[in-house]
Amino acid sequence: METKAIRVFLFALLLIAAPFLQVARGQSDSEVDTSETVEESSDLGIVGEDVQDFGDGNFSPAPGVDTICVFPKNSAKSVTAGEETELLVGLKNDGESSLNVVAIKASVHLPFDHNLLVQNLTAQTFNNGSVPASAQATFPYIFAVSKFLQPGTFDLVGTVYYEIDQQPYQSTFYNGTIEVVEAGAFLSIESVFLVTLGFALLVLLGLWIHGQIQHLSKKTKRAPKVEVGTRATDASMDEWLQGTAYTQSLNKSSKKKK
Repeated sequence: METKAIRVFLFALLLIAAPFLQVARGQSDSEVDTSETVEESSDLGIVGEDVQDFGDGNFSPAPGVDTICVFPKNSAKSVTAGEETELLVGLKNDGESSLNVVAIKASVHLPFDHNLLVQNLTAQTFNNGSVPASAQATFPYIFAVSKFLQPGTFDLVGTVYYEIDQQPYQSTFYNGTIEVVEAGAFLSIESVFLVTLGFALLVLLGLWIHGQIQHLSKKTKRAPKVEVGTRATDASMDEWLQGTAYTQSLNKSSKKKK
């Protein structure tokens, strides 16, 4: 009966846990401070789709130009497949001339080999992205990975293209991992599976301990032994045999001995 009950319980547990096996881990929300901007986003003249192919260009970074990348309220760098994700690209111009940001572009690669391109993301161009000398500015970049991209860890390579005195340059502002998750997910499949498995093991352990306790209690609850002395047994036998031929023969034998 216990084995059958355990099987029924495991089947019910799998039915309950099945809907949760379709979920995945969501992004964490932690506040991140960003640097002060010189110009407002509305004044940057964001065009959106790229009007120039920067994929074939391979330029060097300009001296005195530093870049930084921040994922606002997303320290885990989680990217939901099929949904827009925003990151901020900060530029610090320590050169002698002002620079003009032309475009920001990124691509997704497999983490173990950057030669294996997964997806080219949309390039975002700017019409008014000037950064004066000895100043800094922050530029938004909004991208979306394919909704068909399998959840997992990928490498994101982000590049900003800019001009100084009509000379093109480029700088890599981010070259690291991102975590692609499914839309509308709160928990990862691995987490749900491990929690369900751990709960099932705890239940099985509890049932086994309960069975062992019941088995031991049955052994200890046996009927107590009643020891009957020889004298008590003989007296009861005499009472039952009084007046019978057996007692009369015993009396005759006792008289002969006397």
